[in-house]
Amino acid sequence: MDLATRTLGPAGPALTAIGLGCMSASWGYKLQPQSDAVSVATFIHAIDRGVTHLDTAAMYGPEHNEHLVGEALQGRRDRVFLASKAGLTVDDAATRKVRKDGRPDVLRRQAEGSLRRLRVDEVDLYYLHRVDPKVPVEESWGALSELVTEGKVRHLGLSECTVDDLDRAHAVHPVAALQSELSPWTRDPLGNGTFAWCAEHGAAFVAFGVLGRGYLTGSLEPGTAFPSDDFRATNPRFTPEAMRANRPLLDAIRTIADHHRATPAQVLIAWALAQGPHVLAIPGTKRRAYVDDNAGGDGLVLSTDDLARIDALPAAVGARYG
Repeated sequence: MDLATRTLGPAGPALTAIGLGCMSASWGYKLQPQSDAVSVATFIHAIDRGVTHLDTAAMYGPEHNEHLVGEALQGRRDRVFLASKAGLTVDDAATRKVRKDGRPDVLRRQAEGSLRRLRVDEVDLYYLHRVDPKVPVEESWGALSELVTEGKVRHLGLSECTVDDLDRAHAVHPVAALQSELSPWTRDPLGNGTFAWCAEHGAAFVAFGVLGRGYLTGSLEPGTAFPSDDFRATNPRFTPEAMRANRPLLDAIRTIADHHRATPAQVLIAWALAQGPHVLAIPGTKRRAYVDDNAGGDGLVLSTDDLARIDALPAAVGARYG
């Protein structure tokens, strides 16, 4: 089926409103390991069913995820709006020890590596993965804008930043997109000004973590034994106590899903897209069945009452990060 599209900004390219976050095939979520071949097949399946927006990053793996996406792109590059990121350096993959590094030479080196691993000459959207407090954002952003001038990157984005960061970067080169976590249990961008900034400046808001890192889909139970290399093993929201305390959020999503004969994932995606026409959602998965399930959120229209009920839900118990 044809998936609905939205543009990257008022005059930007059209891409599917529901994209695919590719990270979990290489980084963060290790509860259900799988082979690289199956991961690549999942990415290809998403492209074949019409998903045009794929999102990866240099740090996922590290570097491993870009190799997988690059394999999936072979013979399919012209059907994909490709996004990747630079600005985070992995010091220890086993413990997920990561540091921000926005030095211009580091960003250029990471970007050149992204192009090699992805096997492309140009990336459609390249993000500064995090703003490095030790480097003025103007310097980092200026280095990335040089990649645009050189034809190696088409558009630039920021991830998880402040309004001040957005203003300062935008003064150097247009900000095409902001990527931040957004779901009923992470609504911070709706109140900190960054979501509104995107709407006011013609930038896309690219929502990740839309499914509550798996919890809000109902696929995880309190006491789930996460492997030590799974991000959720030490995450405050995934302690048994926090998972039980957050059950009202999950129950409300399930009730709405049952009413629409939909799945919780589809409700969560529909909720994110309903926040504004500049929103693009990139739910992450490494499973074909979930690609298909997520795509079902494309045509789901939540009522005003549905949206009000979700908006009235309590804040999540537990911090986003440990």
